[in-house]
Amino acid sequence: MSEQNHVGLWNRCLEIIKDNIPGDAYKAWFSPIRSLKYADKKLVLQVPSQFFYEYLEEHYLDLLRKVIYKVYGEGVQLIYNILVVQNPHTDVFLPAHKTTSLPTSNVQTKKIPQAPLPADIDPHLNKEYNFDTFIEGESNKLSRSVAEAVALNPSKTIFNPLFFYGASGVGKTHLVNAIGTKIKELYPEKFVLYVSAHLFQVQYTDSVRNNTFNDFISFYQKVDVLIIDDIQEFAGATKTQNTFFHIFNHLHQNGKQLILTADRLPVLLQGVEERLITRFKWGMVAELEKPNVELRRNILLNKIRRDGLQFPPEVINYIAENVNESVRDLEGVIISIMAHSTIYNKDIDLELAQRIVQKVTKNENKPVTMDDIINTVCNHFNLETSAIYSKSRKREVAQARQIAMYLAKMHTDLSMAKIGKLVGNKHHSTVLYACKTIEELKEVDKAFRAEMDEIQADLKRG
Repeated sequence: MSEQNHVGLWNRCLEIIKDNIPGDAYKAWFSPIRSLKYADKKLVLQVPSQFFYEYLEEHYLDLLRKVIYKVYGEGVQLIYNILVVQNPHTDVFLPAHKTTSLPTSNVQTKKIPQAPLPADIDPHLNKEYNFDTFIEGESNKLSRSVAEAVALNPSKTIFNPLFFYGASGVGKTHLVNAIGTKIKELYPEKFVLYVSAHLFQVQYTDSVRNNTFNDFISFYQKVDVLIIDDIQEFAGATKTQNTFFHIFNHLHQNGKQLILTADRLPVLLQGVEERLITRFKWGMVAELEKPNVELRRNILLNKIRRDGLQFPPEVINYIAENVNESVRDLEGVIISIMAHSTIYNKDIDLELAQRIVQKVTKNENKPVTMDDIINTVCNHFNLETSAIYSKSRKREVAQARQIAMYLAKMHTDLSMAKIGKLVGNKHHSTVLYACKTIEELKEVDKAFRAEMDEIQADLKRG
């Protein structure tokens, strides 16, 4: 079968898969897969890592089996070809993994060239996020000043580590990228690396699964400026925290710069070990507050000017005064107004701005409570609220209870222990299991995903 045909068959599989799972899941777990060969009822798919392969088999095997049967027919043997980075001292050999589900699948490894020297590695910085595009105001003045000091003299100031905290959308990611970009401009020889806490955790897990943990540690110990975004995502990940603890110590003791962000103060990071929290407070802890009206107006003016747009002053003032949660919301409103103006051929005026802003800000200041969630879920399934608190194991009650737990984890700041206590005095492990179950159902069941979207829309409407 020709190269074009085997690629075309796999693309047909991807089209079906894309229609059955969320976009983020598709992008993360299926976009990187490549079809290498299909012949003699054997399909060879290339995946990035052992962890990647194991995740697919654990979470998406049923979906893969159905789609492959549909496109290729029955009796197909699935072979995973795993990319393994070659270590000059150690060859990694992965044993074949057998499963009778397709009916059989196995694993091959393929070596790729050794990674380039640190100076050549992409720092993963967003160059759009720099000091020129970061608009200063009273709410972020201190943080910006400290950031510029670190950018000029990384690891030479008392601000090490530098820890920024604040609500989502206030500019933390922008500011730390600005630091990294400036350092690379001033000190091109320095190894600067920006990575999200989630990606760090995935890389760590991957290294353990691939037996490349020493390479993982060695790589991070070579970094001159390490930027970790959303450190709160380490919560509960004990092994990841232990690994990061040793990396942190090594870098700090060797005069390297550490820059961290979180959505709250270090002392409020539940599920993060005390010894890490102590180290986060060693240097400078600075808050980025929600932008005030003046800063919001300046941010709007800057974006409008940068994009070459024309907005009447009264529209800019109205948006600045009424969209007060985050910079991200401000930019979203601008995009929505432009889209409505273009699609419906309407002038950008105060009436249009009011209509868009009201949609964005509706109920945004009303916190979601456990009662709101339970009432919404029970109304959706025509259940009495008492059913949620009962010991009933009926399927509809059990699923409603799991959905309530999942939504509480998504929309409130309650701990899993507290959620369990409020939903029939359940153990926190029950809440964890419920969240995992609902996530998996959303990934593989399109109808269930649509139902969850409907419940969440009802919750937002209050």
